[in-house]
Amino acid sequence: MKQTFYSNGKLLITGEYLVLDGAKAFALPTKLGQNLIIEKGTNKEIIWKSYDADGSIWFEDSISFSDISNDSNSESESVKSTLTTILHEAFVLNPNFITNSEGYTITTELGFPKSWGLGTSSTLINNIAQWLQIDAFTLLKNSFGGSGYDIACAQNDTPILYHLEHGKPIVDKVAFNPLFTENIYFVYLNKKQNSKSAIATYNINKKNNLTRTIALNDKITFEVLKATTVKSFATALEKHETEMSIILEMETVKESLFPEFNGVIKSLGAWGGDFVMAIAAKNPSDYFSSKGYKTIIPYVEMILS
Repeated sequence: MKQTFYSNGKLLITGEYLVLDGAKAFALPTKLGQNLIIEKGTNKEIIWKSYDADGSIWFEDSISFSDISNDSNSESESVKSTLTTILHEAFVLNPNFITNSEGYTITTELGFPKSWGLGTSSTLINNIAQWLQIDAFTLLKNSFGGSGYDIACAQNDTPILYHLEHGKPIVDKVAFNPLFTENIYFVYLNKKQNSKSAIATYNINKKNNLTRTIALNDKITFEVLKATTVKSFATALEKHETEMSIILEMETVKESLFPEFNGVIKSLGAWGGDFVMAIAAKNPSDYFSSKGYKTIIPYVEMILS
């Protein structure tokens, strides 16, 4: 019997990095996500095949049940090793999928290009959690790490406000239906940022006392959510970008790549890669294309509503 599970992709609008320390983060689930298809197999192993959005296979291998139960590949950083670690932690939470099975054939299908950084790992983890009926936030914490906002997006079809309270994920669905969505675009920076390394850099550079910074982040986040005009929305996001630039000791993406852009540009998630949000009075596609950035997606085409 074939089983299919699906999870949404994600974009983090405010609270990047700071969400790890309890700040409130505003995030949007995307229309594109990932499928996980489970079928019966044999030989006490999983035959795994992962498809990118264009239909090409980006990963294919077999993983024995013994490797999963022992996590024998944990020292490597290969795709197979990372996947084995996730499955091992899932086994710890629910061993029945190994002990009561002869094997599986598993297929994943991405709805977005793997390089886009919309949540290849988080959608996989949430799908595995759905399949095995375990807690996805616990599986993430025990395997990949991170704040968990991406898991919350994977599970919800509406915008969310997310934070950690004593390490526990708190997810609130929020209303966000601005009249100015035609002024919002998402631009891919032609490279995928490594979330783990970006978080490690943040942890090194962050100030010892983040109380003021988190309070300011939360204030700006609510300004973004309550914005009724494109000007107030853009002003709040610009303020957020400036504050994070100070904390990370990095130039904003507008300063480094698009200094002459007539509008506001906000980094989304890990700085330096993946997508940015551009707010402009008119369609900025010609400008970004002239700079070599060909993937420009309007809000209504990207965000689940």
